[in-house]
Amino acid sequence: MFRIRNLKIKRRTYPYRYRLPKTYKERKWREPEPLIDILEEKKEIIVVAELAGFRKENLRIHAKNQQLILSAKASDRKYHKSLNLPKSVISSNIQTTYKNGVLEVRLKKAIEEKPIGKVAG
Repeated sequence: MFRIRNLKIKRRTYPYRYRLPKTYKERKWREPEPLIDILEEKKEIIVVAELAGFRKENLRIHAKNQQLILSAKASDRKYHKSLNLPKSVISSNIQTTYKNGVLEVRLKKAIEEKPIGKVAG
């Protein structure tokens, strides 16, 4: 017969980086960045951004040099995003709507002219 001896189980100690802090107040929680969707249609490009908590007066939208720059500022946070636009977009023609924390930016595309391959005659 086998006898079971008093076995001591070693407790593993983990490095400090795996330990949780004692209080959650020590951690600084960051708010997630707003979500951005970009939709491309035949005649326009639509950019939809979720900017909840920002006022309409604090939103800045600029389009120049084939870039769309979205920036928003509130009392306790800031947001800045720069998006590259395709060459077919007319940056001077912008339509924006802001409702219930959702910003929608519509940019018109330039009409592509196709060269005529053969002339009938």
